[in-house]
Amino acid sequence: VAGLLRLRRPVKNSYQHSQYEDTQEMAAEVSSALSQRDPNLVLSAAFKLRITQRDLATLQEGGWLNDEVINFYLSLVMDRSSGGGLRVYSFSTFFFPKLQGLGGGQSGGHAAVKRWTKAVDLFLCDLILVPLHLGVHWALAVIDLKSKTVKTYDSMGQRHDDVCKLLLWEIPQQKNGSDCGVFACKYADYIARERPLTFKQCHVPLFRKLMIWEILHQKLL
Repeated sequence: VAGLLRLRRPVKNSYQHSQYEDTQEMAAEVSSALSQRDPNLVLSAAFKLRITQRDLATLQEGGWLNDEVINFYLSLVMDRSSGGGLRVYSFSTFFFPKLQGLGGGQSGGHAAVKRWTKAVDLFLCDLILVPLHLGVHWALAVIDLKSKTVKTYDSMGQRHDDVCKLLLWEIPQQKNGSDCGVFACKYADYIARERPLTFKQCHVPLFRKLMIWEILHQKLL
């Protein structure tokens, strides 16, 4: 992959985006996955989800992340929480449209989604992540059950609910029209780690490559 950034592993006990250890092996794995000729080739499968070469290619610079990549990455965030720290549950990208009643002639609301958490006690969680697909834009809603707040994180700086008290201009925001999915995933990643949102647009190219590696290995760095 032309111009492939050198991927870096996190330093022990740290996840600051600027603190990584060089590794050519990771870059080679990412390049190999993206160079596969069959777009339908399954490169990673977990959480009852499958990621093909076509899906992974959306993580190349300038690509718009699709539902499959968003859902897989947020599943990794949720899976990581089972090892300790904040207890996180993530809905799929199809939850919010269902809640809104979009498509299928349904009315939406609680009745439309009440079966989605039949096997999950949400009140045992600390954070609930809700990816928001807003036409041609991705954002993230976070329900914090500890502080009893609901916040939306939008890399375009838009508000989506009058009750949202978060000052959106204080969070990292994108500088183009294609990185919203990456921002939504990294909001979830950092918030679930209880890390400040200190990343910027300039870190997105590296994040894209790291996300490819993480999806291939089904674990977060």
